[in-house]
Amino acid sequence: DETEFRNFIVWLEDQKIRHYKIEDRGNLRNIHSDDWPKSFEKYMKDVNCPFKIQERQETVDWLLGLAVRLEYGDNADKYKDSTPDGAKNTDNTAKNAEPLINLDVNNPDFKAGVMALANLLQIQRHDDYLVMLKVSLPERLTQDAIAKASQSKEGLPVALEKHILGFDTGDAVLNEAAQILRLLHIEELRELQTKINEAIVAVQAIIADPKTDHRLGKVGR
Repeated sequence: DETEFRNFIVWLEDQKIRHYKIEDRGNLRNIHSDDWPKSFEKYMKDVNCPFKIQERQETVDWLLGLAVRLEYGDNADKYKDSTPDGAKNTDNTAKNAEPLINLDVNNPDFKAGVMALANLLQIQRHDDYLVMLKVSLPERLTQDAIAKASQSKEGLPVALEKHILGFDTGDAVLNEAAQILRLLHIEELRELQTKINEAIVAVQAIIADPKTDHRLGKVGR
């Protein structure tokens, strides 16, 4: 909005930048004047703004930067020791190092997210969602599990869009993760079936009578 933009420029000059003396700000304050664009252009030159009057976004960013720099210069002692809110003391820092401390276990979104994750990873459910995260989930992150997952396997690339998931989680990233988990699960089932078949063949080889010839329909000599 043009009026808001002009008021914004006047506010910056009056409250933060203060490049002009108060008596010299009349033309800039007259935001309803047809000559205001010329006054603003002159103001930009006076404060050495490197952008043109048509480059509004760049001009606003530059003027805000100038205002912040001047504000800091006027109150350097006040701001020099300021720290981010999350690092005001070591206690806060320690708390931030443990993400679970800041979780609201009663938040419906949190519960829904944990349940969706548990379903995808086939984790046993627990009444306490926090316990489910801190106890059940690490079971999937044991050294053996990590080592197994880290083993490189050569294979052909898979186009996920060609595999129908069968349900929608409402999140594209979660859908893709579910597709990957399902494909990995199918691969594990195939490996298990292969091992079962090998075991059956091995057992048959041990207990089979070498005198048996099924092709002739005879047993023994």
